[in-house]
Amino acid sequence: MGTYGTLEERVRCPFLMNKVKTVEEVLPMFKDGMNLGWSGFTPAGYPKAVPIALADYVEENNLQGKMRFNLFIGASVGAETEDRWASLDMIDRRWPYQTGKNIAKAINEGRIRMGDKHLSLFAQDLAYGYYTKDTQSGKLDLAIIEVSGITEDGGLIPSASVGVIPEIVQTCENIIIEVNTAMPSFEGMHDVMVLHAPPHREIIGVTKADSRIGSTYVPCDPSKIVAIVESEHTDKGRSLAGADEDSIAIANHLLDFFGAEVKAGRLPGNLLPLQSGVGSIANAVVSGLANGPFYDLSVYTEVLQDGMLDLFDSGRLKRASACSLSLSENEGMPRFIKNRELYQDKIVLRPLSISNNPEVARRLGVIAMNTPVEIDMYGHANSTLINGTRIVNGIGGSGDFLRSGFLKIMHTPSSRPTKTDPTGISCIVPHAQHIDHTEHDLDIVVTEQGLADLRGLSPRDRAHAIINNCAHPDYKDILNAYFDKAEKDCLARGVGHEPQLWDCVFKMQLNNAQNGTMKINNWDVKLDLL
Repeated sequence: MGTYGTLEERVRCPFLMNKVKTVEEVLPMFKDGMNLGWSGFTPAGYPKAVPIALADYVEENNLQGKMRFNLFIGASVGAETEDRWASLDMIDRRWPYQTGKNIAKAINEGRIRMGDKHLSLFAQDLAYGYYTKDTQSGKLDLAIIEVSGITEDGGLIPSASVGVIPEIVQTCENIIIEVNTAMPSFEGMHDVMVLHAPPHREIIGVTKADSRIGSTYVPCDPSKIVAIVESEHTDKGRSLAGADEDSIAIANHLLDFFGAEVKAGRLPGNLLPLQSGVGSIANAVVSGLANGPFYDLSVYTEVLQDGMLDLFDSGRLKRASACSLSLSENEGMPRFIKNRELYQDKIVLRPLSISNNPEVARRLGVIAMNTPVEIDMYGHANSTLINGTRIVNGIGGSGDFLRSGFLKIMHTPSSRPTKTDPTGISCIVPHAQHIDHTEHDLDIVVTEQGLADLRGLSPRDRAHAIINNCAHPDYKDILNAYFDKAEKDCLARGVGHEPQLWDCVFKMQLNNAQNGTMKINNWDVKLDLL
């Protein structure tokens, strides 16, 4: 018996109780080279019992590198599963977003082949069969899905996230179910609409954040279920750093901006549905809204982090829609469980294909807020690759919302420390080393220094706004010197719509690589970096 009931109570389809197995009994189902689909979205709702047992088996039998799998998961999952698999050389390919030191290291060293994708597109493309088109069956070989329970007719009741469970069920004939009794049942919180392929694609009838358009479970043919395993592992949700001075300043700039937009009549008094990306800065910004002047707020986003609970507790947030309840293990989730009656009726958990759907984001007028690695002076943003080559996590859902929102906002500290310089990296640069979001996608750039409203501005006007409002004081003169030099040269040659000097545009980044700081003395490429 788990902490929150028995397996018999959770599995309401009597026929399926005949398929209950131990984790040891399901391990022979896994063969080298298999394409595996997992539930989970950020460290929430992911399978744990079977992946951990399989990792133990590989380690105990010295099978590292001899049992390797291709993983297709809605987003990142707990480090005790895929990051451990990476340390045991158990992953060949991974789509589309991950978190963990070992897996990121293996990707950047070429030992794991990762592909990145806008999350809403990954969900639909998985159902279309794009990721299994070169296999003999055209389908995933095996799936592991964590659920809170199973309905009388075999429907799968997800746990703390929905992710790509509907698409996995569509594209896999053999499914292992982990019924998690270590966590309370999340039954009733989900709203599942299973989309069909064109030309029979349905209209998604979400007209407000808490619209319900589907069922509270994922339909599943019980004959696909080959095993049921009881799981007594809790989600290992990430703890997030508390709000620092920079995050508080960013939040305050946004509150002032929202207030001005309401006063101008461009936003209603309760704003529009908020979307917030993952990470400490996003969490701090949401927490900042808990002290703001706006009430009757709604959220339409992909993950609900701890800061959303602050917003609920403040009485300002009335309803929220997400793909995942991505709460920290030791603070957020216990807080949610303790006050479930307060929260659960106000939260809807949806499949990734709905939570991140651009059609819905544009209809609702979502205010999108996400954090990049760097932003350049024209408004191009890099969300994924440090120095243009080293993957961090993946693009996630930022592009889903930045392309389709009512307001598209990116917030970041103006600088980050290096080992030798506390402001050694400027997050505002002449040109991003990798571009995930183009200048056409952004409306607002905000750092602790200030906010740049880019709406209606030409490229050269955007450069002035971003540098002078958002750059760190240590870099403002350096960036203005580059822009003036590039503008003068390019306009003289009649090529000045968006001035750049390609022989020196990355000099700041090169200096950081060699000297641990982006601070340079000049822009002359014939002189030393320092």
